[in-house]
Amino acid sequence: MTQPDDDDFADLLAANAAYAEEFAESGFDGVAHAGVAIVTCMDSRIVPLAMLGLRHGDAKIFRNPGGRITDPALEALVLGVHLLGVDRILVVPHTRCAMASSSEDELHERVSDSAGVDVSWQRFHVVPDQLAALAEDVQRVRSHPLIPDRVKVGGFLYDVDTGLLTRHA
Repeated sequence: MTQPDDDDFADLLAANAAYAEEFAESGFDGVAHAGVAIVTCMDSRIVPLAMLGLRHGDAKIFRNPGGRITDPALEALVLGVHLLGVDRILVVPHTRCAMASSSEDELHERVSDSAGVDVSWQRFHVVPDQLAALAEDVQRVRSHPLIPDRVKVGGFLYDVDTGLLTRHA
């Protein structure tokens, strides 16, 4: 087995070494100290802890394209609620999201052009109506048999241009 070439990641490994020198979180218990779980998009304009005034260790964060409540997101939420101290769940899609501003065909075309192969077989789960999808996702969490009624669930839209959250569900 050949060793991977770390030159491709040298800048990140150097940054990690500097981070590790100052790392003061050893022994952390992994519980969500603020009792919060956030499901949001993978978009790099979203900084989940900072946007809510939270710090390291305060929340469990699950990210995916569009910030949707997928089966893996539900799995994470159930574990968070029952094992990791979560009692509030925020579902947070955002403005100007590629998943909400493109059709499935448009994404297929763009990815096919980039990949140089037909990707019509790949599903991208676009979101034609973000607010309707948000309401559906919040209801999916609230009605899950392993998410008890004591857990508060809210649906919010994050504005990537102002940093503000607006509650919609």
